[in-house]
Amino acid sequence: MRLTLPIVIAGLALAAPASAQDTDPARVVREAVRAATARAYQGRNAAQEQTERISRKLRVGRDGRVTIANISGEIAVTGGGGDEVSIEAVKRTRGERSELADVEVVIEERAGRVEIRAEHVRWRDRRGRGDSASVDFTVTVPASVSVDAHSVSGSVKVSGVRGSVRAESVSGNVTTTDTPNLELAKSVSGDVSLTGAAADGDLTAGSVSGSITAKGLKARGLDLNSVSGDVLLTDVSCERLTVKSVSGTIEYTGSIVRTGRYEINTHSGDVRLTLSNPPGFELTASSFSGSVRSDLPLTIGGDSGDTSRGRGRERHNMRATFGDGSATLSIRTFSGGIVIAKR
Repeated sequence: MRLTLPIVIAGLALAAPASAQDTDPARVVREAVRAATARAYQGRNAAQEQTERISRKLRVGRDGRVTIANISGEIAVTGGGGDEVSIEAVKRTRGERSELADVEVVIEERAGRVEIRAEHVRWRDRRGRGDSASVDFTVTVPASVSVDAHSVSGSVKVSGVRGSVRAESVSGNVTTTDTPNLELAKSVSGDVSLTGAAADGDLTAGSVSGSITAKGLKARGLDLNSVSGDVLLTDVSCERLTVKSVSGTIEYTGSIVRTGRYEINTHSGDVRLTLSNPPGFELTASSFSGSVRSDLPLTIGGDSGDTSRGRGRERHNMRATFGDGSATLSIRTFSGGIVIAKR
């Protein structure tokens, strides 16, 4: 053992570039160790992927519920016909094939309900390390069933499901398409994208460090939250809107309804509303260091008592009325600008 370390160090030093051998010996060793470590990781990453496929079909009924829980890997759910759930699960690892046994795909069937989940047998229980296997789920369900999909590290995609949908991920993107009964779509460090979504009641969507984008969204109430991402809404219709962001831009393009309530708050982002033939609204808008501007003719009111009509006015605070004043708009930003435009 006394001879081993000097021999290893000498070998590493000889493996270092010639230019490095003319410098400090300790630096030569550090650089050689760093290069050897990098080559080891490259070798592991370049290893051939090992896979194992699991397929199963279960009868759930058209009014059933399907729950999918994953730790590492993607989830893709598509609505189809019939009354069966078709499950394709693919285990993956770039380590030894035996590592595939460290994750188990569990499928449980109850009356009107199917539960699908990945359970990891941690290596640290036996060797003091964590496993490296992941599972990708591709699931086809009867379009009318309800779906709950959750992943810790992986994207979640749901399309063509007409039953209630709840989709969440911690470090992956969440995408829904043609989901007329969407209830929840959330991610911590991924983007949230909603297309053709709707909700009879309230719909909640949020991301901590990702953006929220929605197109063709209809709901009675929308509750949207983002910390450091933008919130971009196109062709949206709702009776109640609450949007909160810390450092993101907020854009709303769509309609507002009579007696509707719309509240938007961001700390350091701009706010832009592009409205389609609004019947009327009462506006309260404020920005500490940005301007407030409306391209719609407003009756300006408030403490100043100014009731003149104006277009394109710019100021830091504004209280005004447009049309019949039936809806309520409250917009606040600290360091961004506010623009209200007509579509």
